[in-house]
Amino acid sequence: MAENDWKKRLGVVYSTNPDFAYSQADAAPEQDTLSPDRQRLIVALDRRNRGGKQVTLVTGFTGTDEDLKALGKTLKVKCGVGGTAKDGEITVQGDLRDKVVGLLHELGYVKAKRGN
Repeated sequence: MAENDWKKRLGVVYSTNPDFAYSQADAAPEQDTLSPDRQRLIVALDRRNRGGKQVTLVTGFTGTDEDLKALGKTLKVKCGVGGTAKDGEITVQGDLRDKVVGLLHELGYVKAKRGN
């Protein structure tokens, strides 16, 4: 049944070749997580597409999704607010740029700096 999953083939053009076998491209492997002193993180304020609400956005993380989510959870717990960590970005609700930069420096991310 897994070979006949039509949702994975939505962008494929029909072939009349009877020997045609659709092969799916493998996803790129995740990068290894850089050490905290080599990470170059930018902490900025963002208001786009959020109904006027402000969020603190941490970008520039290089590493696995598990490490990103762990760092995001640590920041959210220390700040006492909600947020999310996905697509290489950590979102923390509210304008907490100075506090987040301070927490990142305490955690060893010495190249973390405040954006706008």
